[in-house]
Amino acid sequence: MWDPTTYLRYGDERSRPFHDLLARVPADRPRAVVDLGCGPGNLTATLAGRWPASRIVGLDSSPEMIDRAGAAPAPVTFAVGDVRDWRPGSDVDVVVCNAVLQWVPGHRDLLTRWAAELPAGAWLAVQVPGNFDAASHRALRQVAGRPAWSADLAPLLREAPVDDATGYAALLTGAGCAVDAWETTYVHLLPARADADHPVLTWMEGTALRPVRAALDAAGWSDFRAELGVRLAEAYPVRQGQVYFPFRRVFFVARTGARAEENL
Repeated sequence: MWDPTTYLRYGDERSRPFHDLLARVPADRPRAVVDLGCGPGNLTATLAGRWPASRIVGLDSSPEMIDRAGAAPAPVTFAVGDVRDWRPGSDVDVVVCNAVLQWVPGHRDLLTRWAAELPAGAWLAVQVPGNFDAASHRALRQVAGRPAWSADLAPLLREAPVDDATGYAALLTGAGCAVDAWETTYVHLLPARADADHPVLTWMEGTALRPVRAALDAAGWSDFRAELGVRLAEAYPVRQGQVYFPFRRVFFVARTGARAEENL
């Protein structure tokens, strides 16, 4: 289960990659724009502002996220659905998939299918976290590998669920697209209060720790969380009242079909 409130604790930091991704999509008047894995819908709503004449659709597998999204007063159609089952209609000119595919095993096949099924000249814009070798995720895997938790958690945590920018560029170039791919490491400055949990722990609770929390009972989760918090505090010390949290992300924008020979 996704918790929209927990996810949005660091809404500004989580939204920046979305806007950086969309800045590289120069579509003028797309007929339909689909946001796959739209989450609570706050970023999807900005698409309606950019393309007011377009049909905007947000899709997410979490009913909790879609309930939150549907409460917003934006001209967007939201629906519960699995990105693995989604197929583009003939009028879909822009697909956005932001911080989603790291959860989807075999998503490379999904990307090539979308590239083949989208109309010629459509835009496919994707961002995935590339921080799985960061200290935060190494600590997560180390704690999850302890005897108390390994049986429950080992199947849930993968070391490299995403490719790098070069890998995605090669994949979609091979699928007949023109591709713009890049990587960015953001350094998030997270406020750290003496009377609160470590900020990287609260960040991870919104995303990476969600399957861990779901797999453990209340006592197990409390113990796991406490041990991980100690390791995170060692890896990300508080300086000047804040934690410096580097976060690498991988981006790619692909244009499909007949006009793929044009430069992005």
